[in-house]
Amino acid sequence: MKSSGRAIFLSQDEIPTKWYNIQADLPEPLPPPLDPETLKPVNPEKLLRVFAKELVLQEVSNERYISIPEEVYEAYRWLPRPTPLFRAKKLEEYLKTPARIYYKWEGVNPAGSHKPNTALAQAYYNAKQGIENLTTETGAGQWGSALAMAAAYFGIHARVYMVSASYNQKPGRRVMMETWGAKCFSSPSDQTNYGRELRKKDPSNPGSLGIAISEAVEDAVTHENTRYSLGSVLNHVLMHQTVIGQEVEKQLEIVDEVPDVLVGNIGGGSNFGGFSLPFMGKKLKGKLDARFVACESSAVPHTTKGKYTYDYGDTGHLTPLLKMLTLGSDYRNPPIHAGGLRYHGMAPIISYLIHKGYMESHSYTQTAIFEAATIFARTEGIIPAPESAHEIRFVIDEALECRKNNTPEVIVFNNSGHGLLDLSAYELYNSGKLEDFEATNFSYPSIVQGD
Repeated sequence: MKSSGRAIFLSQDEIPTKWYNIQADLPEPLPPPLDPETLKPVNPEKLLRVFAKELVLQEVSNERYISIPEEVYEAYRWLPRPTPLFRAKKLEEYLKTPARIYYKWEGVNPAGSHKPNTALAQAYYNAKQGIENLTTETGAGQWGSALAMAAAYFGIHARVYMVSASYNQKPGRRVMMETWGAKCFSSPSDQTNYGRELRKKDPSNPGSLGIAISEAVEDAVTHENTRYSLGSVLNHVLMHQTVIGQEVEKQLEIVDEVPDVLVGNIGGGSNFGGFSLPFMGKKLKGKLDARFVACESSAVPHTTKGKYTYDYGDTGHLTPLLKMLTLGSDYRNPPIHAGGLRYHGMAPIISYLIHKGYMESHSYTQTAIFEAATIFARTEGIIPAPESAHEIRFVIDEALECRKNNTPEVIVFNNSGHGLLDLSAYELYNSGKLEDFEATNFSYPSIVQGD
C-alpha cells in the first residue's frame, strides 16, 4: 500500500478476500420478499429457476462475511482491482474549501464502471452450476457491458435488454456488448411477449429498467439452461460490491483520515451500497459518526418522494414483491441521460436505511448535475458518468458550505464510472440544449395493506 500525494494505491494482495453482508448487523431483519401469488414470504426454492442456486443462498444469508471464491478473486486481479482512491486537490482549490475531498475511481476497468464486481461473481456461480445462458437488463449500458465482459471471461452467453432511451442515446454501449459476444436488444423489444405487447400499444415507448427486467426474466424462464442476472437492488448484488468500501477503509487508513460524509448516487443502490455499507456497519455498532448521503435524479425521485411499501421489482409483475422505497412499478421514467437511475424502486437495504434515518437522500436536475460534472472534469481531468455527476453535485455544494462555515470536513464519494460514452449528453449541456424533466404521475402501490 502507498500514497503518491494525489492517489492512494493498494497492492493486489490487498483485495478483500470476503464480501461483507450487512444483514448480519442490521438492527432487525429486512422485511422478506413476498410471493406475488400468495403475498406470503417467498419460498427460496421458487427462485432457483430464475437465479443460480448459490446466489439465492447469498440473498437470504445472515452470515457477516462470505468468502470470495478463488476464481472470482483472480478475476478481480484481472480487472484489475484494487482501484485507486484520489484526493481531489484541484477541485478543493477551485472551490476554496477547507474540506478534504476524496473519491474512489471505479472507471478504470475495461467495462468502465463498478459493475464488474458483481458481474464476475454472478457469471462465475452460473458457469459453475453449468448454466449456458444469462439474460439481464441494463439502463445506461454499464451493467450490460459488465455482464457481457464477465460472461465472455467465464465462457457463457449473454442476452441484454437495454432501455430504449439509452439504446438510442448510447450506441457505443451496444457495440461494447456485441464485441464481447453478447446480444443486445432495445427494450421494449420484439423478443418477448411482454415487449411485443408494449410496442403494440406505444411504438415510441422509451422503456425503463422495470420493463427491461420483465423482458429478461421472461426470456430466462422460457428458455432451457438459462438464468437471469440482476445488476442492482438485491442483497447479494450489493454484497458483491462491498469490495469497494472495504478497499476505501484501507486507503483512508493510509492517510489517517476518518470520513465525515460518504456520498454516492442511487439507481438501484448497488454502487452506493457497495461503497458505503462497510462503513454503515461501523455506524450501526457506534464506531463511526458520519453522514451517509444518497443522490438521485429529481425526474426519478424514488427515495425523496417514494413510498416505503411492498412493490414489484419489474413493470410486468413477474418478480417477487420487495419492501422498498418506490414510485410504483408503473411509473413512466423520463428519458434522462443518467440511464442507470431510471428505476422506480430502490434496493431493500438502502430503502430500509433511508426510511430508518441512517441515510439521507437528495435529488437533482439534469442541468445541475452536468454543471457539476463539467467543473469536476475541468479540475480533476475525469469526465464522469451522468450517474456519478449526481453525487459530485452534492459534494460541490457541501464543500461550499464548508467554506462558508469554515468546517474542514472529510468528504468521500464513489466515482462509479466514466462518461466517455455519454458525450452526446455533454454536447447538449455545452450547447445549452439539455432538458430538465418533471417527476409526475406517480402510481404508489397499495398491494399489501397495513405495511
